[in-house]
Amino acid sequence: MSYEAILDRERNRPIQAAFLVCAGLAILGSLLAASDGSVWRWLHYLTKPTATLLLLVVVLRNRAPSSRTYGTAVAIGLVFAAAGDVFLMLPGDYFLAGLVCFLLTHCTYIFALTRDVRFAGHRGVFAFFALIALLVVGGLWTSLPSPMRIPVVIYALALGAMAAQAISRARQLSGTRQRTAARFAASGGLLFLISDTVLAYGRFRWDIPLNALWVLGTYYAAQWFFARSTEGR
Repeated sequence: MSYEAILDRERNRPIQAAFLVCAGLAILGSLLAASDGSVWRWLHYLTKPTATLLLLVVVLRNRAPSSRTYGTAVAIGLVFAAAGDVFLMLPGDYFLAGLVCFLLTHCTYIFALTRDVRFAGHRGVFAFFALIALLVVGGLWTSLPSPMRIPVVIYALALGAMAAQAISRARQLSGTRQRTAARFAASGGLLFLISDTVLAYGRFRWDIPLNALWVLGTYYAAQWFFARSTEGR
């Protein structure tokens, strides 16, 4: 780990602690609101986007990276994600708006992940994740409302491409000083894929027990890893 990365971690430790508290409260509020009362719903409303915005602060506070474009793209992705958090938690059906926001998050992350390596550098990785995306959509297809089918297909392809690029990049940078940061991003990409898959199946196909725990737990872990990937680059 570089000296700059150590400095970034130390100076952001209080904000990361606040993030962990907000993320935990957001999950707790969502679980309790599903069965009991508006007080818990408001706890969820207040803490869910706040947790994501705290990670945005972490990224913005990181010391000047060797690739400013990478950190800027991750920051922009977190802004879109915070907007998506709001749309997905509001009363009413704003799922499509949330989907668009997170689609933009994945596009900005793909942009970040191609600043120092080429896109689809490992074709086998991309072929595997393309298959995963197709299987996910195939399992949902008959449960999706007709107007949602094309948006979900587009989203699944972007999500799969982001996760594939994150892992492909980590392999390409495995022998460099950026390997730790690249592994953080790869972990983030994989966890994002898991989170969104559980979210989609919980919304359109199955009644998943403790759904918010699995969706938000993996989501916040994914975003945390992406934020950590900007440390001391």
